[in-house]
Amino acid sequence: MTSGAPNIPLLTPYKLGKFNLSHRVVLAPLTRQRSYNNVPQPHAILYYSQRTTKGVLLIAEATGVSDTAQGYVDTPGIWTKEQVQAWKPIVDAVHAKGGIFFCQIWHVGRVSNSGFQPNGQAPISCTDKGLTPQNQSNGIDAALYTPPRRLRTDEIPQIVSDFRLAARNAMEAGFDGVEIHGAHGYLLDQFMKDQVNDRTDEYGGSLENRCRFPLEVVKAVTDEIGAERVGIRLSPFAHHAECGDSNPKELGLYMVNSLNKHGILYCHMVEPRMKTPVESEQIECPDRQSLLPMRKAFNGSFIVAGGYDRKEGNNAVAENRADLVAYGRWFLSNPDLPRRFELDAPLNKYNRDTFYTADPVVGYTDYPFLDESSQVSNCEWCF
Repeated sequence: MTSGAPNIPLLTPYKLGKFNLSHRVVLAPLTRQRSYNNVPQPHAILYYSQRTTKGVLLIAEATGVSDTAQGYVDTPGIWTKEQVQAWKPIVDAVHAKGGIFFCQIWHVGRVSNSGFQPNGQAPISCTDKGLTPQNQSNGIDAALYTPPRRLRTDEIPQIVSDFRLAARNAMEAGFDGVEIHGAHGYLLDQFMKDQVNDRTDEYGGSLENRCRFPLEVVKAVTDEIGAERVGIRLSPFAHHAECGDSNPKELGLYMVNSLNKHGILYCHMVEPRMKTPVESEQIECPDRQSLLPMRKAFNGSFIVAGGYDRKEGNNAVAENRADLVAYGRWFLSNPDLPRRFELDAPLNKYNRDTFYTADPVVGYTDYPFLDESSQVSNCEWCF
């Protein structure tokens, strides 16, 4: 335990493979849309370093693996030399403060439109079924979604290779590892979920077939950079982007048991009924027990996410439902979140209107820290 937080489960040390974490509070991957023309920018140096303390795990925002992976304005990529070079000073800034930094590698699949695609082509997916028009708070209007093109069987190895090369590039940029984005209705999730995947080849139909492509990505990435540097994010219960499954528990269990064969470092699972933007602040409580079968089945470290607060995060660790807890909006708006948790200090309120803007400061690096008088002298990882 840290000397400054003996009774706070979230703030106890944890050994994540070869990485020594000072506490269990993780920065969740958060799309911020401030990487102009898909290139990470210098203002991200301050953003990530603000949230870095000694021994903290940060997961970078979703980062595209290729020029076909894009679906949102100004999200970062890691498929070009320019992007790799742009990431290096950001990674260096995190490491300079003692943080551990993973890059989330991502392909949006059908959650896109031809305007984001090379040569104005249709987005790719497991299917040719399009999305129902709807307005999105993240700045893309689903009414503009272009019906996707179903990937041919012989094209899938190229997408697997895109993930593999993205992982290699992440290592070149200095990241400590990668998190494969297999959640929230994006390409890998589209293949896994029977509500979307209507294929009749070896990548569709049975659960084994639907999970084949994501697991091929896992194998390729682990073969490239080592399983000890690989995590994955999954959301079997979620319905983001009309991507649901008829038996999410079976899907989740199949995936974690299959992941065990590859020996990856961690599985990052999103609970059902995540807190989502609505007209008011009314929310539905997540089911904190839903991931327990996956937690018990998975051999590696287990990260949970889904609208946790301080109390719920402490309970998850104390009850052994998770090794680590990922925080999104609260870490976004409280760059010193672990210290606030230690002191049980009030949290800054987040402003949804500034989540997805191009401004390099407002809603990005201007959230206040606790004042100096609130510092705790015997906290080993606060500074």
